[in-house]
Amino acid sequence: MGLGDILPGGGVSKSEGGLFGAGGPTFLTTKLDFVINWGRANSLWPMPFGTACCAIEMMAAAASNFDLARFGMERMSFSPRQADVLICAGRVPYKLAPVLRRIWDQMPQPKWCVSMGACASSGGVFDVYSMVQGIDTIVPVDVYVPGCPPRPEGLIYGLMMIQEKIRQESLGKHFEHRAEDPADVARPEAEELEIVGLTGPFGNSTQQDQLSDGVAVRAGEGRPKTS
Repeated sequence: MGLGDILPGGGVSKSEGGLFGAGGPTFLTTKLDFVINWGRANSLWPMPFGTACCAIEMMAAAASNFDLARFGMERMSFSPRQADVLICAGRVPYKLAPVLRRIWDQMPQPKWCVSMGACASSGGVFDVYSMVQGIDTIVPVDVYVPGCPPRPEGLIYGLMMIQEKIRQESLGKHFEHRAEDPADVARPEAEELEIVGLTGPFGNSTQQDQLSDGVAVRAGEGRPKTS
């Protein structure tokens, strides 16, 4: 029995068999967007940025019981220059914020970001002066995974949402998807009234009014001038 006897089309010779049957085409037609998005979605290389308990759940998602390798993500890249999905798992203090931003800037385009857990997404229970109240003030976030901490299934579902987002992209909108306006970097995507609500007395404690020599000033404005 030779190669011609086991061709996928069931034929007994090279001329009668083949993947598409006897006389079938030897090429496929498709859209360039589909092929590129298919390749990107099924070969994502995560950049794990684990800082707290969410990182344990991220490790479990990559272990045998959940097996991220099923999605082509078995290669956890600890080099930002060889990764395209930043997974921020855990709380981020302000001292660590520049490191997170530097890692994001070193990752080549196209790239995506997953904010895993309540601490990374909104500060969680750490509404204190030392903790970043949501990493979306530092890097653009594509998918938020809620929970404290979320289970591995939650992270897997978030990565599947990243894959679905990739499938909907178009090369014709490359700069719309990828370009980052330097003026908008590290700024919250919220209207003025929303910002007021978020930074009020019961909101982000790092932005509340502070007393300086008995005068209320906004955080970051510095001490008021005195005569």
